Amino acid sequence: MSINFTSSIISRLKRDIAEIERQIVQNKNKVSKINAKIKQLQKDKPDGSSPADQSKMTQIKKLSAQAVQLTESQTDLSKQLSVKNAELRLQLAKEK
Repeated sequence: MSINFTSSIISRLKRDIAEIERQIVQNKNKVSKINAKIKQLQKDKPDGSSPADQSKMTQIKKLSAQAVQLTESQTDLSKQLSVKNAELRLQLAKEK
């Protein structure tokens, strides 16, 4: 392969890695905000079974589901990051 072709692959992989890392950071921030909202709702939640309490419980369930989904997304992104880093190492080795 030509050096230009390898260099373009390396550049693309570096951009992909940076994007995945950015997404991971964003997801971590979202999860921490969701967890803070859940804690606040649990703290504010009275022990009664009024409609307002049920609404808070519903919100907690929805937020918990979002947190689980984001955590699963984190796992997928981490796998993608590992693959991209391996590809980058391979391309860098070819370039030398």
